[in-house]
Amino acid sequence: MTAPSPIGAPGVLTIDLAALADNWRLLARRAAPAACAAVIKADGYGLGIEIVAQALYRAGCRVFFVAHIDEGRRARAVLPQADARLYALNGLQSGADPQADYAALRLAPAIGSAEELARWAAFAATQAAPPPAALHVDTGMNRLGFASLDELRAAVARHGGVCGADLLMSHFVSSEEPGNPLNAVQIARFEEARAAFRSLPASLANSSGLFLPARPIFDLARPGYALYGGNPTPGRANPMKKVVTLDVAIQQTRWIEAGESCGYNGQWTARRRTRLATLLAGYADGLPRGAGAIDGREGAEVVVAGRRCKLVGRMSMDLCIADVTDVPEDAARPGDFARFLGEEIGVDEFARASGTIGYTALTSLSARYARRVVEE
Repeated sequence: MTAPSPIGAPGVLTIDLAALADNWRLLARRAAPAACAAVIKADGYGLGIEIVAQALYRAGCRVFFVAHIDEGRRARAVLPQADARLYALNGLQSGADPQADYAALRLAPAIGSAEELARWAAFAATQAAPPPAALHVDTGMNRLGFASLDELRAAVARHGGVCGADLLMSHFVSSEEPGNPLNAVQIARFEEARAAFRSLPASLANSSGLFLPARPIFDLARPGYALYGGNPTPGRANPMKKVVTLDVAIQQTRWIEAGESCGYNGQWTARRRTRLATLLAGYADGLPRGAGAIDGREGAEVVVAGRRCKLVGRMSMDLCIADVTDVPEDAARPGDFARFLGEEIGVDEFARASGTIGYTALTSLSARYARRVVEE
């Protein structure tokens, strides 16, 4: 397989913005009559926060979630429209300036502690109109958010109201596991919080939460992973379109005899006369270090000339090796490409075979790849 690649890049990362937009529309239909936001943190799950934000806005999305202030700054630079709402999931960061780092960016922090609310209330009191924020109540993650509804109630009472808050939110622990009893526990806890703060729109459902039988969507869904082609229903068919295709160039091929090994520490041994293709990407490019098969453990596959081929041996920093014995020699030569991600092998399959998860595979995609953006 030959693909366009500028000289100097190890491969081509193709980003299908039309598929991204279609994924958002599918999830928005599923969320209706509730609204549907988009989580664009981690540099738009590795695809580029600017292009992702603009594509989703064009598709109709008006509410966006980032993690950090700098992500909010980048998103706001391309989402200047008054109707584009932006929230920072990680809350009001210690040492941050509420005016310069949040209000000026129209970036609403997800307030998750009494200390954060005290700081935000002090700032809001100096403003003619309190700037927006979210109130984050923890329902089981024990990571961020008010530790209990009682703690949230007490903090809000102490500061005379919700201090500009326009959203109540929590975060699922195991929504990708429909049978996990913690889902029902979290939904019940969140319903209790919602009853206590009826004036605030409520948001709980992430990508997988949108597919739970209980439909815990409330007023605003906030999918992330599924937008980018990840499967929100593990173990079932993926309802999302593929957004990312990754092609990596072949640098060299060679034959080795049965009994010879390849890669660091000689951990994969050829069982037959084998043709190997060395590919121009490794763990420095975001490929999982465990993607290659070793003796006694299967690894991930790539597609060369329409055939699935095993990655073999330990992944190197800048290189990896595929077994292309079953590919015609003239179809796997230096300058041809191996496809890591695409229609044949999705991000979830590749990640699972590599001993990791699709979220890691996506958000680790290297800046060294040439990026090709497709909009239709």
